[in-house]
Amino acid sequence: MAKTILVVDDTESLRTLVKSYLTQEGFRVVTAVNGREALFIARQEKPDLILLDLMMPEMGGYEFMRVYSREAATPIILLTAKIDENDKVLGLELGADDYVTKPFSMRELAARIRAVLRRGGKTTPEAEVLRVGEVVLDRNGRFVKIADKNIDLTPSEFDLLAALMTSPGRAYSRMDLLDILQGTAFEGYERTIDVHIRNLRSKIEPDPSNPIYVETVYGVGYRFAAES
Repeated sequence: MAKTILVVDDTESLRTLVKSYLTQEGFRVVTAVNGREALFIARQEKPDLILLDLMMPEMGGYEFMRVYSREAATPIILLTAKIDENDKVLGLELGADDYVTKPFSMRELAARIRAVLRRGGKTTPEAEVLRVGEVVLDRNGRFVKIADKNIDLTPSEFDLLAALMTSPGRAYSRMDLLDILQGTAFEGYERTIDVHIRNLRSKIEPDPSNPIYVETVYGVGYRFAAES
C-alpha cells in the first residue's frame, strides 16, 4: 500500500509541484494550507509522514508540532526558507526528523522522505558491532579497527562504512547510499558518495588504487567485500 504524505504549505504552487512529483514517485499525497487545516486532515488521514512549512498564517509549523505531537508520533520533515540555525534546532527539538531548506530539488526531497520512512520502519535493532574479516566497526563506540589498528574516520566516512558493512557482498547504488545516510552528514548529489568513498579508501585500504574492502560495482555503485 502506498505511503500517505501530508504536505502543509501556504504556497499553492509548491503544494501542487510537490504533490505531482511525489505522486509520480508512488506516494499518496494530501495537502493543507496551514497548521489548523493540517490538524484536521492529519486526524482524518493518519499520514505516514508530514512535510511541514514553518511560516504559515493561522497556525504555523511550530504550533502544529506542539499540538499534533501529543496525538501521534508521525515523522515530520520541515520545509523552511529560514537559514537561522536556531530555527532549525527548535524544529528538531519539537520533534521534527529532518529539514529541507527552500529552494530544494524534488529528487533530494524524495530521498529524504524515503530515508526518514526507512528509519521509522525499522523493527529490529542494528548490530552494535560489525565484523567482516579483519575489519571491526563499533557503532556505540564510534570506532573502527583493522587488524587491531585504530582507523580515524570522519562521521560521514564512518556512517558510509557502517552502511556497506551491514550487508557484505551487497551492491549499493549511489542513490541507495544517499537514501541510507540522508539526515546525517550527507547532503547533495550522488557524486558526493564518490568523494567520500575515495577518502574512505585512502584510510582503510592497504593500496587505495586496488581496494580489497570497498569494491566498485561498475554500472551500479559500491559494495563491501564479502568474506571468502
